Order: sequence, then structure tokens, then C-alpha cells
Amino acid sequence: MLSWQVKAASDEIMTEKPAPYLSPQAASARQARRDREAAALRENLRRRKVQVRARTDEPALRPSATIIGSAVSPYVRKIMAVCDLKRIAWRCDPIVAFQGNDAFSRLNPLRRIPVFIDDQVMLADSTAIAEYLDERYPVPALFPHGAAARAQARWIEEFADTRMGDVFIWQIFNSAIIKPSVWKQPRDEAMIAAAIANDLPGVMDYLESIAPDDGFVCGALAIADIAVAVHFTNLQWSQTTVDLSAWPRTMAWIARVDAVPEFARLTELGTRAISTRSADRAAMYQAMGVAMTDTSYATSEFRTGPMSV
Repeated sequence: MLSWQVKAASDEIMTEKPAPYLSPQAASARQARRDREAAALRENLRRRKVQVRARTDEPALRPSATIIGSAVSPYVRKIMAVCDLKRIAWRCDPIVAFQGNDAFSRLNPLRRIPVFIDDQVMLADSTAIAEYLDERYPVPALFPHGAAARAQARWIEEFADTRMGDVFIWQIFNSAIIKPSVWKQPRDEAMIAAAIANDLPGVMDYLESIAPDDGFVCGALAIADIAVAVHFTNLQWSQTTVDLSAWPRTMAWIARVDAVPEFARLTELGTRAISTRSADRAAMYQAMGVAMTDTSYATSEFRTGPMSV
């Protein structure tokens, strides 16, 4: 109460007239009425507390998103993993990078995947998407706190997206899988062998130098771990004879990321996608519990994008 309210209440008490005499029966009835009112008040308060507690325990409602791109792409799986770890519902238009129609070109002039769309943005770069989602939905944090740690995570992600992407995807996976399946060209064993002999060791040596003894590279699971690990799955799909046992710290690190349930599910999704005919792919995604978009940017023709790689 405010001071004037306290004084007014005191004055009222001091000047209050004595209560009139009540018979025992009337006094008992009045007390019973007061007891019922008090019980009703306590029940009302209890219900309000339960409702507040329920609202506090419920996860924040997060708008559903659309991810355009096939789970075969390491960059698409990276964003799917970020969404799943942050409990962001998403639906998918699982086109491959070279399959987009003219509308896809207008949506994303680079003609690359993933493309991410929600109620606020349309983004077409996996790093930009991951940073946006981490800022909008900060729990769990996939970019570590602190300027130095966050910069280190960004650098490792950049290394994965660029140098690992060049060696693992464009030299090896492209020669082993994309050329035969998309462009109907022979598997390029010479390119694969050259990449494994000349470029892969340097990538692995660097990863071995930063691989943690235990856990993940930034402490808790972070974007750096995800960005690196997705490429090893594509290397495995390339069906090469490369022996990675010379880099045990790196392989133990990748195995820990692979064991994260959200990550393992997406690896299985990509494994099924790469071995499923295009006509059956939508049904396969749905069987894996992935919601599909009502329409697709896919076309039956394949064409390259404007970028050199």
C-alpha cells in the first residue's frame, strides 16, 4: 500500500463500529462462508501457478522454415542439423544443385543450395543461414560465446566450406558421384587419385592439429564440428580406397560428431537419398519423417550455375 492508503486504513479501523451481536448459528454460518471463500481463493491461486509454470516450461513457438536442397549436399545437411538441434521445424524441397528451374534462378541467382526461407528471410549461403539462426534462436548456441572462440569457430567453418569443399566435394565427390549420376560422364579415377595423393593429406594434417582430445573443438558441439564432419560423409559415399588411419585424433573427433542423434539421422537421410531413384525420392523423405513442400523448384533438365565451382 501507499502511505496515504495505510493511514486511511488505520483511520477506518480506529473509527470502526463494534460488530453487531450474532447468534451462535449465524456466527457459524458466517465462518463457514468465509472458509469456502478462502478455499476457493487458494484453488484459484493454485491454478494460476500451474498455468504460469506450464507456459514457462513450453518451448518457444518457432515459425516453420523451408529448406531447398538435397540431403546429399554437405551444406544442406549442415543447415538441417542446425535446425534440428535448435528444434526449428522445417520442410524440404530436395532438389540437387543443378536441377533448379527458372524460378529457382530468380530466387537464388547463384543457383546453389541450400536456400533457406522463413517468415523473415530468404538466404542462400549456409554460413549466413547458420549465423542468422544462431542469433535468432540462441539456445543451444552453435557459435560459442566470446569473441575469440566465436572467431575460431567461424574460421574452422570457413576452412571446411572452402578448402575441404574443394578437395572432398569438387575434386573427389564430384569425380566419383556427380559426374556419373548428373552429367552421365565416366567416374574420373585419375582426378580422385590425384586429390587423395596431393591435396587430401594437407587437409587432414591441419584437422589433426586442431582436433580435440575429447569432446568437440569448441568445447560444446558447435558449427565448426558440424561443418567439418559433413564432408567426411560425402567422402565415404565416394567409395574410394583412401586410408585415414594416419589421422586418429581427427577420425575420433568426427566419430563423436557422427554419434550425435540429430546428425546421425541426417547422415542416414543423405545415405538413402543418394541411393534412391529421383522418382521415389519424395516418398523416401516422407518415410524418414521429413515434411515436403507443396511445390518444387526442380526441373527435369540439369544445368550448371554461374559460378566456376
